[in-house]
Amino acid sequence: MDFLQRHIEALIFCSPQAIKTEELKTCLSEMFDSEVPEDDITNAINILIEKYQTDQYSFEIIKASGGYQFMTKPAFQASIGILLKQKSKKRLSNSALETLSIIAYKQPITKGQIEQIRGVNCDYAVKKLLEKELIDIKGKSDGVGKPILYGTSEKFLEYFGINHLDELPLPKDFTEEENEIGENNE
Repeated sequence: MDFLQRHIEALIFCSPQAIKTEELKTCLSEMFDSEVPEDDITNAINILIEKYQTDQYSFEIIKASGGYQFMTKPAFQASIGILLKQKSKKRLSNSALETLSIIAYKQPITKGQIEQIRGVNCDYAVKKLLEKELIDIKGKSDGVGKPILYGTSEKFLEYFGINHLDELPLPKDFTEEENEIGENNE
């Protein structure tokens, strides 16, 4: 395996979140004490992606949140699901998921606006989402009292395995067909 590929592989592996090409370039350029062309980095990543697509490995390199990271292949979802179920304390509650979805679709948004949509107090959910770093404080509103504005974080993209908020499903995708009673006479 190429020397550059091994270094890139190690950097992707040890990074706690998706590592961007620019970060790889900066790190490698400092290490080799010379500029590493971005094309060389991209080519090495593509070779690594191809390498890990074989059945020999239970994980692969994917592009998420604008960078690259190792992820377990979907074929191992059942065993991973069992592990995650055992660690469900770290799972998001329904109220946290509802709050997070409102923030994702309406950001930047204040806590008062979230509560108006949900119809209940969301202090605890917002606190937990901040602790899990799935949302960030994006500033303050110009409204009365200058309430804090919330929005999703980079970790949100990573958590859901997407690169950009445009990849979120559209709200129309969630609508259920209305139940009809009786026969349909056309």
